[in-house]
Amino acid sequence: MRIALDVMGGDHGSKIVIEGVQQAIAEGIQVSELILVGNEAEIEQHLREHRNRDKRLRTVHASEVLTMQDKPVEGLRRKKDCSILKAVDLVRDGHADAVISAGNTGGIVAASTIRLRPLSGVDRPGIATVIPTPENEFVLLDSGANIECRPIHLLHYAVMGSVYSREILGYKNPRVGILSNGTEENKGNELTLQAFKLCKQIDINFVGNVEGHDLCHNRVDVVICDGFVGNIVLKTIESFAQGLVGWLKLELSKNPKRMLGAFLARNALRTIKRRMDPDAYGGAPLLGLNGVVMKCHASASARAVMNAICVCREALQHNINQRIRDEVARANERIESSHAA
Repeated sequence: MRIALDVMGGDHGSKIVIEGVQQAIAEGIQVSELILVGNEAEIEQHLREHRNRDKRLRTVHASEVLTMQDKPVEGLRRKKDCSILKAVDLVRDGHADAVISAGNTGGIVAASTIRLRPLSGVDRPGIATVIPTPENEFVLLDSGANIECRPIHLLHYAVMGSVYSREILGYKNPRVGILSNGTEENKGNELTLQAFKLCKQIDINFVGNVEGHDLCHNRVDVVICDGFVGNIVLKTIESFAQGLVGWLKLELSKNPKRMLGAFLARNALRTIKRRMDPDAYGGAPLLGLNGVVMKCHASASARAVMNAICVCREALQHNINQRIRDEVARANERIESSHAA
């Protein structure tokens, strides 16, 4: 397994990404090669600082960086030697099996879609974000790749999310729901109404529409929606989680009795914090492409990078793209047969 890493795209630069790579090596990650793509001199400097040059590490020089301020498609056209393009091209050309980047989300989606192309039968890839709740974890798909979607795209997201939940998260028969403004079959807009009809026809555990208050009550394992809605849901949950932690700290430190209560409940609080930590999931995969693509948060820590490497390895072990291709093909056949009938 060969994994390419765009070390230049994140908010913290190459240092954090290389620290994450070193942590993965220290944990004994089983990969054949880790390819560091970016400014060669900068990469070599950080590797010398760690004094742990593993033989599986290789550097590929990229003279440019696609910044967060760059418009994705325009930036990719103008910066043809940027690190994200070079990393994606390694997968396209068969020199790597997966790519990880904490860079410009639009740039990663555009570069991967153009260079790798969607899997056979898949119209558009989608970003799958794993979100923890008190009793389970659910996959939110799409969480930001495609603002405008058609019903067939949501159908493909349902299949891809189901495969990812089953193979990576371990849910044997994931419950799939469409995010809507009511659980009744006739609720929603034209997109969700038509997607509902399609999802009923294919072989997944489709539970129908789900509302926002269903997400954290173990009623669904895969939530599908367009990227506009999904990104708002994701950012709202992230913001609320951060705000809640700060609120708890403020209230629990107001007097000695509360501080004592916090001390007694410290293990429970640590468990909640650990469950809510996005770094534990590494990043969000861009599903539906000819290659494994992992998008890390722009401010990802070294631990997040390490976990992203682990998730990529697991996705490759489970041959997730082949499974998605096969199950999307079966879903498309069912829809076509239904239309013909």
